[in-house]
Amino acid sequence: MKKTHKSELTIYTDGSCLGNPGPGGYGAVLIYKEKVKEISGGFSDTTNNRMELTGVIAALEVLKYPCQATVFTDSQYIQKAFSQGWISKWQLNGWKTAGKKDVKNKDLWEKLLGLMDTHQVRFKWVKGHSGDKYNERCDVLAREAAMRATDF
Repeated sequence: MKKTHKSELTIYTDGSCLGNPGPGGYGAVLIYKEKVKEISGGFSDTTNNRMELTGVIAALEVLKYPCQATVFTDSQYIQKAFSQGWISKWQLNGWKTAGKKDVKNKDLWEKLLGLMDTHQVRFKWVKGHSGDKYNERCDVLAREAAMRATDF
């Protein structure tokens, strides 16, 4: 069955970790026409890359039907996984890196790929901490969520 992507939206995401590993959080801003929705969440023991991935996953999970999404991320880990074909190579190699090591965060990559079966997703890299309004907002959401996830 062919997917139909009726809505186009823009998503900004960011992840944060207080220590790596340590308490972490993610933030996302979803923009559809004039509507803006913010989401965030935190975990007590995680890594920065897990939070970057979780931000994208959480944003795609709130979508109610198949969409075309442009995801802006300051994570080169995520952007290059798709733009440089890492993800395809990992899958072909049984989730092993070029150095024959297990791909980190395989569970999250698989979850993201599953969501990309529903949504048409394009990733764009944005330089972090460079004044981009929505990237800066995601950074604040992620850091606040990480702070709430601490044990103190």
